[in-house]
Amino acid sequence: MPPLTPPKSGDALFASVDRVNAELFTLTYGAIVRQLLTDLEEVEEVNKQLDQMGYNIGTRLVDEFLAKSNVSRCVDFKETADVIAKLGFKMFLGVTATVTNWDAEGTSCSFVLEDNPLVDFVELPDTCQGLQYCNVLSGVIRGALEMVSMKTEVTWVRDMLRGDDAYEMRVKLIKQVPEEYPYKDDD
Repeated sequence: MPPLTPPKSGDALFASVDRVNAELFTLTYGAIVRQLLTDLEEVEEVNKQLDQMGYNIGTRLVDEFLAKSNVSRCVDFKETADVIAKLGFKMFLGVTATVTNWDAEGTSCSFVLEDNPLVDFVELPDTCQGLQYCNVLSGVIRGALEMVSMKTEVTWVRDMLRGDDAYEMRVKLIKQVPEEYPYKDDD
């Protein structure tokens, strides 16, 4: 059996991933949000669409993360949250998050981002005050966690675009989904 490779650090993961120019990424995301606002007209519908887009991204992104990070299976939700905050955010966005505000059961926490590359050059007009501009990130977290058997609910608590001091998303573990195998062993 080959020796186990230790997990990579967030900086090493960020360096190993192919990237696009940050400004191009930010402006492209902004154009997508703007087009959704034009097409859907209702801010709540845009929020749902951004979450669904993020969910679809997250279900695929988790494979790349697991393949490149050498992270072994996490033992609980707390460890999973730490891996996402320190490695996942760093690998794909170049930032780290802080995990805070755990509940007593260890099933709910907050990811706090001091910096968010999605919001460079963004100002929300008064007509879009209900817009969860970064809702794609909550969908990514929800989709990625679902692929590792964790059904979650992700909501935004604080948003610097609304004058808050940081970006904070609340992640609540609804249930640990048992793994299903496609067939039964008949012995």
